[in-house]
Amino acid sequence: MRENWLEGKIAVITGAASGIGRATSMVFAKHGAQVIGLDINPEAEMQWLRDLQSAGSQGMYIPTDMTSSPSLERALQMIRDHYDHLDIWINVAGGSGRKHGDGPVAECTDEGWDFTLDLNLRSTFLGSRAAIRWMLPRKQGVLINIASVLGLVGGDEDFATHAYAASKGGVIALTRAIAAYYAPYHIRANVICPGLIATPMSRRAQEDPKIRARLATLQPLTGDFGRPEDVAYAALFLASDNAAFITGTVLTVDGGWTVV
Repeated sequence: MRENWLEGKIAVITGAASGIGRATSMVFAKHGAQVIGLDINPEAEMQWLRDLQSAGSQGMYIPTDMTSSPSLERALQMIRDHYDHLDIWINVAGGSGRKHGDGPVAECTDEGWDFTLDLNLRSTFLGSRAAIRWMLPRKQGVLINIASVLGLVGGDEDFATHAYAASKGGVIALTRAIAAYYAPYHIRANVICPGLIATPMSRRAQEDPKIRARLATLQPLTGDFGRPEDVAYAALFLASDNAAFITGTVLTVDGGWTVV
């Protein structure tokens, strides 16, 4: 039986084409939301829209570079042409800067630092700013930002990407600052910190026998990678009216990583 936790809600999800963003799009659609997907990948549009329709919802997919203000503004104008308000915004877009020079701080390159901070923190800032500006006139709305356990704990040699950790720590701080400032406007802002989730972004870890052998210690609840849907259902709760009294929280979805 379908549970319409988000019936009639309009939700923007960035990084919607794959991984956590895609799973969240489909879970939200199944629970009654109209979903607008923003993603840099234009080739994913038709399949994403077909899958969204199969999940029981109509929506839009707009190719968007979330690190670019002009690209995001074009997307916002397209959304405004179809919708007169916004209920939920989820910033998922982001990724690893390892190939661009991210690593331990002594080895991290200028390019690696700048690329990773743009990809993860600038994109979240631009998305959050757009969401808050749209929500303020109605004095209601929900913002959810996706960070990482590496924004909370230090990574050892297998996870020593310090620009990534800094960017995700910045997402946590930004979200909590937004939550504090905009609470009187009835806008809720929360952040989710996933552990190792089986997505295209974590393929390096999935294919590394050493990391797989460590999963029983890293994520002892299952001893395995999490599913994108594990994060999607956490976002569903935080986006719904069931979480109406929750703002500024940092929710770990990590199989126990941060408690061992």
